[in-house]
Amino acid sequence: MSDNSLLEKLETFYIRFREIGQLITDPEVIQDMNRFVKLNKEYRDLEQIVEAGDELKRAVSSYDEAQEILNTETDKELKEMAEMEIEELDAKIPELESKVKMLLVPADPEDSKNVILEIRAGTGGDEASLFAGDLFRMYTKFCESKRWKIEITNYSEGTSGGYKEIVANITGDGVYGIMKYESGVHRVQRVPATETQGRVHTSAATVAVLPEAEEGDVVLNPADIRKDTYCSSGPGGQSVNTTYSAIRLTHIPTGIVVTCQDEKSQLKNLAKAMTELRSRIYAIEHQKYLDEIATKRKTMVSTGDRSAKIRTYNYPQGRVTDHRINLTLYNLAAVMERAGGDGGYGWRIGRDYREIADRGEHGEIEGKRILKIKVKN
Repeated sequence: MSDNSLLEKLETFYIRFREIGQLITDPEVIQDMNRFVKLNKEYRDLEQIVEAGDELKRAVSSYDEAQEILNTETDKELKEMAEMEIEELDAKIPELESKVKMLLVPADPEDSKNVILEIRAGTGGDEASLFAGDLFRMYTKFCESKRWKIEITNYSEGTSGGYKEIVANITGDGVYGIMKYESGVHRVQRVPATETQGRVHTSAATVAVLPEAEEGDVVLNPADIRKDTYCSSGPGGQSVNTTYSAIRLTHIPTGIVVTCQDEKSQLKNLAKAMTELRSRIYAIEHQKYLDEIATKRKTMVSTGDRSAKIRTYNYPQGRVTDHRINLTLYNLAAVMERAGGDGGYGWRIGRDYREIADRGEHGEIEGKRILKIKVKN
């Protein structure tokens, strides 16, 4: 039977849900865009809890009615129907309770942030650059499936195609909460296009996912920032190589350097570069916080340290292996081409890690491999 304390706890969320529903229709709130956006996000989050709570309440109500029929009714057929319904609800109600409890777990405050995605070619020369390009296309397809916006801010092309380095902003709902599990070393095993003897080579690319810092998250002293302008390169029309629209910012205390040449306007490039600089500094401080937690809690899901090899893409075997949860799938084409679809990898890894982290059901860690974690199909 259902836990009454859980239903009582839900009432607080129902009250807040109705309160926000009235606030977001208030003209004064609508005029304050920042407040309106925050309230809308809270409304959407609470809406999930309310819908799950309604489903649980209906199940509990049906259980009570069936129990009453079983206790008071004399008709044999009705009692049999009530027994069948009770048997069904005995299995359903605990599942609904678990769903509600999962939704009530406080989310990581970083999960709702947009992200800065960095992909860099590692060992493997030109093949590593080509693989970095493949990874970026894979993430682009995933962003399209999630209706997220992805925007390149800086890139350096490889000599044979792909990218030596590419940096992009991804904006949307709950981007960091899903993408943060992609940080690390991605390894590829395949026959390069330049290989004449058909030998399989191993190359790698690093992926870093940084939460995008808002202006209030990091306060920068203008005196600590050196700004350089230069001519942008690559395609872009008459403005390329003629105007000093590209921006390079150097944060003197930390030595962090960011560049942006995506826009023709110097002011727009400066704004994007400042956002990236804030995010990089914020990521450093956030990593310090994570390191402090890691020293206190040894059984912990990987924080995305880029030194950790997280995944291998083996083209000859059509195989992708995630080393964190010891999962192997033989549908590499679906992973690369339909990353967000039901038939693809679908970032199931990220969702499972998030559920594990929220529940506190961490697997046993042996080196950098996580054991005893069950992955749902």
